[in-house]
Amino acid sequence: MAAHRKPSQRPFSGHTARTAVTLALAGAATATGFDGTGHAEPQLTPEQVKAKVDTLYREAEAATEKYNGAKEKADASQRRLTSIQEEAARKQTKLNSAREALGSIAAAQYRDGGIDPAWQLALSSDPDRYLDGAALAERAGDRQAAAVSQVRGQLREIERLRGAARIELTSLRSRQAELNRHKKTVTGKLAEARRLLAQLTPRQRTEVTRAGGTSAPRVSRSAADPREPLEQAGAAPAPTSRATAAVAYAYGKLGSPYVWGATGPNAFDCSGLVQAAYRSAGISLPRTSYAQINAGRRVSRSELQPGDLVFFYSGISHVGIYVGNGRMIHAPNPSAPVRVAPIDEMPFAGATRVT
Repeated sequence: MAAHRKPSQRPFSGHTARTAVTLALAGAATATGFDGTGHAEPQLTPEQVKAKVDTLYREAEAATEKYNGAKEKADASQRRLTSIQEEAARKQTKLNSAREALGSIAAAQYRDGGIDPAWQLALSSDPDRYLDGAALAERAGDRQAAAVSQVRGQLREIERLRGAARIELTSLRSRQAELNRHKKTVTGKLAEARRLLAQLTPRQRTEVTRAGGTSAPRVSRSAADPREPLEQAGAAPAPTSRATAAVAYAYGKLGSPYVWGATGPNAFDCSGLVQAAYRSAGISLPRTSYAQINAGRRVSRSELQPGDLVFFYSGISHVGIYVGNGRMIHAPNPSAPVRVAPIDEMPFAGATRVT
């Protein structure tokens, strides 16, 4: 029986225990590396950073245009709500005055006792005079009935306005929630782009953000001749005076910072720059790039003239102003100011002539 007894196991010695713990920790570290937690992010090359940042900027710009569109609708909803509230307040003032007038009539009737007209006639010492007074009272009663009807109509109108205000307020809150969603998307992607760029040296960041842009002289908006920027650039003249003025404005904003949601005068996003340039020329354009492409007559790439709006990406998420010689002025992204760039640097989606 003793021969079949299981041999007793010796407890770990100090050295053996330390070895086991070391192996266990090593295994845990290896497992952690495999499942991706606690593992240092591999160092990206400048080219990889640029590719990731370009994607983030493109996605952020698409979200920015959606934000701009939602903000435009939210602002319009706010204006409608304010108008409804102001109209309701004016009608409430009129209703209060009508109610006070009815209250005065009711008080007078109470003081007179409200005696039945037949008894008043029977008890009157001068029936003819009473009948004249009764006719006057009847006419007064007709006016009173009309006043009551008017008050009822005002009450119905105020209730209608209150209902419209409730609907508009619901719409406004929905637009504001949409604004917040797009804002969160934009800020998140821009923060990630900044984090990636921070991994580069200053020289690498400059090379990454400079790619695609070209330098051009900054032109004063107060130039006597708005055609001067086109002549300096050696480009063909714009087809109309308004297009010329819009291009001159864009040249005058070279070097201005990109700020998402901005429409000038000192900072812009892509559609904000286009809107501001044509506003200066007396033409009102929609706020977003995907609406601006439908604001004029479509033209082919081969027909482009200075002042035409050029659009990029399948979602029409970027826009610039064509200035001739295959180049445009646009607000690229937070890493680059308003600048001149070739239209070939992004996937061309279409063009529109608004003058």
